[in-house]
Order: sequence, then structure tokens, then C-alpha cells
Amino acid sequence: MTQSMAGFAVEDMGVKAAARSMPVGEVLVICGLIGLGVFAVLAVAQGDSPLPRAFFGRTMVFRSVFEVGGRLFYALALSLIPLSAASAILQATPLVVIAGAALVFGERVGWRRWTAVGLGFVGVLMILRPGVAGFDALALLAVAGMVGFAFRDLATRAAPKGLSNAQLGVAGFTMLGVAGAVILCFSGGPVWPDGAGVAFTLVAAAFGIFAYAALTAAMRTGEIAVVTPFRYTRLVFALVIGFAVFGERPDAMMLAGCVVIVGSGLYTLFRARKLARPVAALR
Repeated sequence: MTQSMAGFAVEDMGVKAAARSMPVGEVLVICGLIGLGVFAVLAVAQGDSPLPRAFFGRTMVFRSVFEVGGRLFYALALSLIPLSAASAILQATPLVVIAGAALVFGERVGWRRWTAVGLGFVGVLMILRPGVAGFDALALLAVAGMVGFAFRDLATRAAPKGLSNAQLGVAGFTMLGVAGAVILCFSGGPVWPDGAGVAFTLVAAAFGIFAYAALTAAMRTGEIAVVTPFRYTRLVFALVIGFAVFGERPDAMMLAGCVVIVGSGLYTLFRARKLARPVAALR
């Protein structure tokens, strides 16, 4: 999981850097095509269809729509606001998943976890700072991306269990390319990239493929309650990369918001794990 989060942070850096000289939609389309090709080859090598019929089921269609939305808005946020701010807002995704699971699937969420979810949203507001001089409306793109990813994760709970890691990779990178194509339709179309744009795009594609494969392996082979908290290492990597590569220097309010979001998220995870122990003991 930690390797995956490091890979995603470097992917974000590549997308943001490449978007300086070429449309961000074009970057996503190229990354999507490369990732799609790699995972399709892996699926065929394993004897699986790269385009199984399960992809066209209702659940996977909903999952794909939410993934396109999440990818689209988060990529726009990466290109327009600091990497550290976009990544910090993304850390609230698990909190939205908890709220959505209670509202959509009827899962029981106690007052302690609801309080933690509420505090996590306060942390997001601390980063956004609506109504004050430091407010950047473009940061709402990261919020929209975060919501899209959260509902994608909720849809994943009901997705077919028989899909292989490679097949899930095909689905994920196909939606990345679709998100890029949507952005291109409204941004004037592709351009001929320069050397730097190509290099950063290839970096983003390579690390995105690695990160996606590592994430899938972690979630499918590790104990979820153990590996999930390590998702928050992505914020650490993003802060370091933002400072070293883009010269970003988060202020005290943003850092405080990061602490509130991560603290709330970790509490909900450990609380869920604690509540699950008595049930496991009864089994």
C-alpha cells in the first residue's frame, strides 16, 4: 500500500508537470492508452479476457461513470491548484465512503464515527477556507474528484468478485482515457507535445501502472483493516514532492486541515476494526 501511494504521488507530479506544456486531457488519454495496453496484455497472458461481459453490467457501468468523474475533476485540480492541496482534499475520500455506506447500503455507523466524519469535513473546509481571502474556487475541483472516487469505491463493493487484477486494471485505465477525452472535447483538442511533456507523461503512465497494480494487490491479499491506514502516506509523499519539485509551501491552516482529515480518517478505521473484533470472536 505504501509503494502504491508513493507511485500515485509521482503519477500526480508527472500529470501536473506535463500539463504545463500540453493539455491535461491529452496527458490522461496517453496514460490511459498505455495502461490499458499493459493490463490487456497481462490479462491475455493469464488466460483472461481483457473485455469480459461483467464490464457491461449495471454495477460496473455505475462504477465507470463515477471513476470518469473522479479522474476528470481530480486531473483538472492537479493542473490548476498546488499538488499538496489537491492530495490533502483527496484524503477525505474514506470519510465520504463511510457516510455513503451508511446512507446507500444501510451500514451501521455509530455517533463516534459520524463525529469523526464531520470533523474530517471540517478539515476539508480548513483547506478550502470559503469566504476568506485565501479561498480558491478551483480547489472545489478536487472536492468533486474526491466525491467521484468515493462513490466509485462504493460501487466497487457491489462489483463482480471474479474479475482479475489485470481486468480491473483494464477498466481503470480505460476510464482514465475516457476522462481525458472528455476534457479534450472542451479544451480545444490535443497539441504536438514537446520533449518535456512526453517525458513527464511517460513517468506518469509508468508510475500510475505500478501504483494501480500495487494497490490492487494490497487490497486483495492484505488484511484491509491493516493496509488501509497506509493510504494516508500519499499525503506525505505529495507534500514532499510539492515542496521539492514545485516549490509549494503549505501554510499553517492547510497543515492543520491535513492533520484533522488524517486523524479523523485513522480514527474511523481503527474504530471499525475495534467493532469488528467481537463479531470475529463470535465466529
